[in-house]
Amino acid sequence: MVRCSFSSSCSVIITVRKDDPFDAMLHRYRGLLFTLCSRFRHRGLDVDDLIQEATIALWRNHEMLLEQGRVQQAALVWKIARNAVIDALRRYENLDEVPEGYDSTADERTLMQELHEEIARLDEPDRSIVRLQLEGYSYEEIGGMLGMTEKNVSVRLVRAKDKLRNAMLS
Repeated sequence: MVRCSFSSSCSVIITVRKDDPFDAMLHRYRGLLFTLCSRFRHRGLDVDDLIQEATIALWRNHEMLLEQGRVQQAALVWKIARNAVIDALRRYENLDEVPEGYDSTADERTLMQELHEEIARLDEPDRSIVRLQLEGYSYEEIGGMLGMTEKNVSVRLVRAKDKLRNAMLS
C-alpha cells in the first residue's frame, strides 16, 4: 500500500498489490524518484512529500506508462515526476515559484549527459549495441552489422540496459 498525503488535512491512499506491474515499476525507478525529489527538498518540502506527489502523478498515468518499453518508460517517469514536483512546489503557499534559476532543459541535458557517460563505460560490443538501438536500428540490423544473431543482440541489450539502470540509480 502506498500512502500519499497532500497536507495534514487531506490524504489519499492508493492500494497496490505486490504482484502489480505498477508496484514493480515504482520499485524499478525508486532511485530516480528519490534523486529528482531530493534536488528540491531545500525549498521547504520533505523528500517524502515530493515522492508522494510524483507517485500520484505516475499512478494517474500508469496505464500509458506500463505500455511503454523500458527506455521510453524511464524518460516518461522522469518527465511526469518532475512536472508533478514542480506543480507541488507551486501549490505550496510558502513557495512562490520553482527554484530560481531552475532550467528544465538543462536538467534534461544533465540526465542525458549522465546516460551517455554510462553508455561510454559499457564494454564492447554492448556499447555499440546500445548506441545502434538508440539510433533506431532493429535487432536484426544490429546483428547484421556486428555479426551476431538477433537473439544475442536482444539478450546483450537487456543486460546492458540493466547495467545502465543500476548505474543511473546508484
